[in-house]
Amino acid sequence: MWHPWRENVNEYGRLGQDGAVTSNRQAEPDQPGHMLYLVKQVEQAIRAHLDDLLRPLGLTTDQYTALSVLEQPNDLTSAELARRSFVRPQTMHEMITSLDQRGFVERHRDPGNRRILLIRLTAKGREMLENYDEQVELLQERMVATLSARKRQDLRDALAACRQSLAIRD
Repeated sequence: MWHPWRENVNEYGRLGQDGAVTSNRQAEPDQPGHMLYLVKQVEQAIRAHLDDLLRPLGLTTDQYTALSVLEQPNDLTSAELARRSFVRPQTMHEMITSLDQRGFVERHRDPGNRRILLIRLTAKGREMLENYDEQVELLQERMVATLSARKRQDLRDALAACRQSLAIRD
């Protein structure tokens, strides 16, 4: 909750009305790291809203992300799923075990190489995702509600370009 007496945390930063602490350095748009800080704040806000949305189902945002990655047509290994879901392989192993026990995913051997264990979304997992699609879409719409159609496309293009730039390793 925002309190006017908290407007300035100290000489190094301030607490905004949205609850985010911004350093004086990050508050200046031309300062190094400012954009990274804003991207992180957006990611944290999205995560908080998704956590609230998924809590009644007993799912975390990371679990939901993994399930949504599994919507694609090809089954994945645990390592592939971890990379695409932005978590460590050890974390993914724990998530898969939990999701498997709840009937959202199933594991099976790769017919071409029996040593490889693949993961796929079950009908129950697919149904759960379909039930939450509209709510997740509403969250996305809320995030960009003040942007024109052109600015939304510009944002999509800019984020895709940023992702591509960072995907290239030196």
